[in-house]
Amino acid sequence: MSEMKKQNKFDQMLGQEMTRRKFMKISGKSLAGLTISASLLSLFGCTQEQVDNGSVTLWTTPTGLLVVNEAKCTGCQRCEINCTIVNDGCVSSYISRVKVTRNLMNNKGHGTYQNDWVYFPDTCRQCEDPWCGNACPEEAIYADKNGVKHVDEKKCIGCGACVEACPWHMPTINPETKKSSKCILCGACISGCVTGALSKVPWDEVTAAAQKTRKQ
Repeated sequence: MSEMKKQNKFDQMLGQEMTRRKFMKISGKSLAGLTISASLLSLFGCTQEQVDNGSVTLWTTPTGLLVVNEAKCTGCQRCEINCTIVNDGCVSSYISRVKVTRNLMNNKGHGTYQNDWVYFPDTCRQCEDPWCGNACPEEAIYADKNGVKHVDEKKCIGCGACVEACPWHMPTINPETKKSSKCILCGACISGCVTGALSKVPWDEVTAAAQKTRKQ
């Protein structure tokens, strides 16, 4: 089969139109089993080998594609540090909107004192139909003009309904302010990641890379 006729599984899945809705079908799932074009691999900052071993996960957000590459994560927690310094004026893994520590020290026998270390950056999925927002009795979680979900602290009563409703328990109740907080896509975690385990690719760049692949 010639290279002209050979289509990558990933590009074929997306079809002719590159839209956020297309990516919603694979959002939050490992890309393992998919063959991805060189232009998209370069854009995502990963290798086909990392895709094949299940290290790369994509999350769709209103402002771009969030790429999580577990193979690059060293568990340094700089993403948590940057997140809380920028958003809270302090350093706290517990209230960080991106979670690394809880994966490192989970209750399944993994951790720093075991032979089997588990760490990867985990963050809000920015669900189109948010579990957290739907569960909030005060309607304190809202979407801004870009579709990014925020917590209105004036309305939040710190009940924790959003935390329990989220399948990934991403919102966190600050024990001092008694208010909920969640990721607002500020990018502090990404700018603090020195290994590239976290990155966000704007939608126009994703579209351009996919179109380049189809023309090759």
